[in-house]
Amino acid sequence: MSKFLVIAEKPSVAQSYAKNLSAYKREDGYLEGESCIVSWCLGHLAEYAQPEEYDPKYEKWQFDDLPILPEAWKLKVSKDKKKQFDVLKGLMNRSDVEYLVNGCDAGREGELIFQRAGCRKPVKRLWISSMEDAAIQKGFQTMKSEEEYKNLCMAAVCRAQADWLIGMNGTRAYTTRYFKRLVVGRVQTPTLAMLAERQERIEHFQKEAFYKVALTDGKLTVVSENIANEEAADLLAALCNGSTAVVTQMKKEDKKAFPPRLYDLTSLQREANRYFGYTAKRTLEMLQELYEEKLVTYPRTDSQFVTEDMKDSVEELVGKMPVLLSFVDYGQLGHGIKRVINNAKVSDHHAILPTKEVVEKGIADLPADKKNLMMLICQQLVQATGEEYLYEQTDITVKCQEQDFKARGKIPVQMGFKEVEKAFKQLCVKAEPVEGKEKETSIPAGYEEGMRIFPVKAEKTTHYTSPPKPFNEDTLLAAMETAGNKEFDSETEKKGLGTPATRASIIEKLVSSGYAQRKGKQILPSTEGKELVKVMPEYLKSAVMTAEWENQLLMMEKGQITDTQFMGEITSLVRKILEVCREIPEEERRRFQMEREVIGKCPVCGCDVFEGKQNFYCSNRQCDFALWKENRFLGNMEKNLDKKMARELLDKACTHVKGLYSKKKDMKFDADLLLTLEDGKPRFHLEFPKKKKK
Repeated sequence: MSKFLVIAEKPSVAQSYAKNLSAYKREDGYLEGESCIVSWCLGHLAEYAQPEEYDPKYEKWQFDDLPILPEAWKLKVSKDKKKQFDVLKGLMNRSDVEYLVNGCDAGREGELIFQRAGCRKPVKRLWISSMEDAAIQKGFQTMKSEEEYKNLCMAAVCRAQADWLIGMNGTRAYTTRYFKRLVVGRVQTPTLAMLAERQERIEHFQKEAFYKVALTDGKLTVVSENIANEEAADLLAALCNGSTAVVTQMKKEDKKAFPPRLYDLTSLQREANRYFGYTAKRTLEMLQELYEEKLVTYPRTDSQFVTEDMKDSVEELVGKMPVLLSFVDYGQLGHGIKRVINNAKVSDHHAILPTKEVVEKGIADLPADKKNLMMLICQQLVQATGEEYLYEQTDITVKCQEQDFKARGKIPVQMGFKEVEKAFKQLCVKAEPVEGKEKETSIPAGYEEGMRIFPVKAEKTTHYTSPPKPFNEDTLLAAMETAGNKEFDSETEKKGLGTPATRASIIEKLVSSGYAQRKGKQILPSTEGKELVKVMPEYLKSAVMTAEWENQLLMMEKGQITDTQFMGEITSLVRKILEVCREIPEEERRRFQMEREVIGKCPVCGCDVFEGKQNFYCSNRQCDFALWKENRFLGNMEKNLDKKMARELLDKACTHVKGLYSKKKDMKFDADLLLTLEDGKPRFHLEFPKKKKK
């Protein structure tokens, strides 16, 4: 009997599939049923191979060996995933397996994971937005041919290959030209440039004073426009103080504020950071776990809407939210379901929603951080479908000494969705961010146009311009999402830097690489990060160019451009990087070597020897001589080569070493370490100085 093979992205997801397919027989690396087999990847099972896998010459970084442009791309399986990779290959080639089902995460990256597993048989695509049993069962009943998703797969492959080409070639080019490791990334570099540019503006900010004049009669306070000159402000205050003012305009308007949209991944990460301090990475990790626990829908979405066919189920969900949210009453639920429906704004996945299962299970037993996230998602659903916030806005203009003074007041008429927002913040948010607070003021009654106010008290106040604020996770995600938007026309689907699924990892990579650092909630460029940005050309720092690539990948998903067109542009960029690097002046190339300490002279070519992180190396790029700090000879005696030892070896080919360890005798001893050369390579041996006769 023929079977089909389902491949999930991870074991936990595979177990949910297996349960719904009655595949209960547990084997090594898979589950089997009468009609199907369910197995899994472990994230990215295989990655694109390192350059040295194509040619051993790439083991040594040489500018003249660039560019590295693989004709046939090689994949390499990491050792810890090889066993599962072999299981999958074996299952794919089983004679009773008729076709495969791609059950990896629905999206561009899920396509890439499956593609790397390497399939040869017909493939069907399982595309679901929830891990609930009903959604899985419906997904298996409505599977489509993988052919319908070939453009999505192509975009995933091109994105990964573009990252490899620019990362490998750019990093090697700038590292070899500047004699310092400088990491270049297609998305990482422009993101770092945004951090550095913001920090530069903060550090060079010069605050400037400006002034305002306020008039009051004891009840109403009206304020002038900003005044740059202090003398002018003093003069106006003096002229107005004790004089008569006239109300020249009194304007009342009924206003409304519409509820917020549902969450996509980026907007949820931003608010989770703002309210709870969670990093984008932590939020995504928790969301993925909640998704696999069947408590929320698919998290890696860029949509803030749902589709028309979901109207009834969303309405039902909204009606059950008071069960989960103690601060929401049934009377506070709105009926704005139509506001969150927009088929045109849902591409791969709809907005993030709580599931029916979470309503049945409840959230009381969840860990505190997951509970916070669930309440955030649930209250957003109530807000998004709630009633508008209605208020009366009053603008008053008062003239005194030919100068206008103004005030604005707001009086709530209907709290609508803001009632839920306020209750959520009071219960769940310890300290609301200052910028999130709204001041509500009202204009006192009894004022009308033409009314004379006498006498008025005038007072000058001094204010200062503020520097830009450092980025935090919330504002950096927002900047990445909208990067380059001003350069595109209104018809362009703006994708910014990275995707909702990758932005968190980009931020983490900058921090882990030492190019950025966290200081409280702030994310700041490090000294190394600022140095890197200084030597990068504008086109590699350009958010506009990288955002345009994301837009082209989106066009590729829709079949509007080919992979050949996109990869042709990437290859041209790689060649441009090399051309620019080739022209870097010699003096500029030495910008990071100005203060290097000379350890000694190279015994092979006579050039200076400098200290690196792992060795003492010859400054002559054509010379291979190096003394490694950790080497096998000394390592066997539990010693590393330090600067003093290296200096003496280079000076007189001998250094006395204390505290060497003999495993055989289990004891410490002292000896002379001698350096000799063999085909230009350093060789070590020990000599024991003769003891002086007494």
